[in-house]
Amino acid sequence: MAKGIEWNERYNIGVEEIDRAHQRLFKIVNKLIVFNEDEKKSRWACMEGIKYFKSYAIKHFEQEEAYMKFTNYSGYERHKRIHADLRDKTLPALERELAESEYSTEAIQHFLGICIGWLSGHILAEDHAIISKEVQKWQYDTSEELPILEKAIIKVLHDVFELDAETISEHYTGTAVGKWLCYRMLYQNKKGEKVQIILVFEAQLVTHTVGKLLNLQFKKIDRMAVDAIKLLSQQILKRIGVYLKPAERYTLEKDNIMTGEQLQQGLPKLKPQYRMLFDTGEGHFAVFIKKPIERPKKTV
Repeated sequence: MAKGIEWNERYNIGVEEIDRAHQRLFKIVNKLIVFNEDEKKSRWACMEGIKYFKSYAIKHFEQEEAYMKFTNYSGYERHKRIHADLRDKTLPALERELAESEYSTEAIQHFLGICIGWLSGHILAEDHAIISKEVQKWQYDTSEELPILEKAIIKVLHDVFELDAETISEHYTGTAVGKWLCYRMLYQNKKGEKVQIILVFEAQLVTHTVGKLLNLQFKKIDRMAVDAIKLLSQQILKRIGVYLKPAERYTLEKDNIMTGEQLQQGLPKLKPQYRMLFDTGEGHFAVFIKKPIERPKKTV
């Protein structure tokens, strides 16, 4: 039986009011996980619990935005847009799915996976930046882009998953041994320029990271684990600014899960500029990035 998301000190940002609200959101998700395992209570309890999660999250967003405004936080507008995206798009879509499926087990697991991934990733990747003086540290330095990007990824893997990763290849071809979870994201800006990013998790890394968040020993990758990894991946990318600067001008257009075979077949056509493989100690993690080619300006 799942015990829920395990709270620990690394989630604290040092602002008592905000930390208390985050702990409360964790408790709500934990109760939903327990309710989902009790067939007699599942539907009614989840219906009420999900409404409460939404209302409390919205109230917390207002509280957090007021604090950011009071402290003149430079990332206020961007952070506010992230809140609005969950409030106005993600949660309503999940509510529709739940209602249409009559609160099926699969739909509830999907909702919980999204909540776990978003909440954990958002706190560690975005909320910590509110009180951190290093928020701009990982912006690209075009003269040495690859080393900066590698350091950013290693730092985020440590901050979010408490993993000490090391780069073992800067020219990874996508060859996999065993089972992999491949998550592809396509971002686009108003000019139509696209950035494709594929994050690849070894199966044991997925079960370790999500299992640690849930305080549960996972034996296989299920729907909840996949959805949690997807949302965590999106939060990681927002933190390292992977999809070109300024990152906020790019929006996620589509995403999908790929098999290892699809990854290997698609890489030659994609021709990513960055192909990095990391060893985390708990499994391998790979990153593929395809950016628009920056052409030199014509001189008259």
